[in-house]
Amino acid sequence: MNIKEQVNKMDAIVGQGAIVDAVKEFFAENATTSDYGNGGTNGKAEMIAKMEGFAGAIAAVNGITHHHSIVDGNVSASEFTFDFDMKDGSKIYWHEIIRRVWNEEGKVIQEEYFNAA
Repeated sequence: MNIKEQVNKMDAIVGQGAIVDAVKEFFAENATTSDYGNGGTNGKAEMIAKMEGFAGAIAAVNGITHHHSIVDGNVSASEFTFDFDMKDGSKIYWHEIIRRVWNEEGKVIQEEYFNAA
């Protein structure tokens, strides 16, 4: 499996704002996530539920910018800036690095988020 191609495909979907779709297509069933060391998810179903809840709380997408990605073996790092207005009146502005570990089938088995601001 060509991990670079998978990274490019996944990042393109995320860049369009279809975060739930990206998880559904690219996460392995046993995938785990870590969110800035503040918890995470265990399993694809849990991540889908988390992302559906998050996406449902967005009032407006002001911008999603994919800056660049790098791939080394089965590990990738993608830099994004996310700018959202939330339904509760808050604003989210994340500049982050998303580190992913991929399996042989081209599915994400571990994803970790780092604040790049």
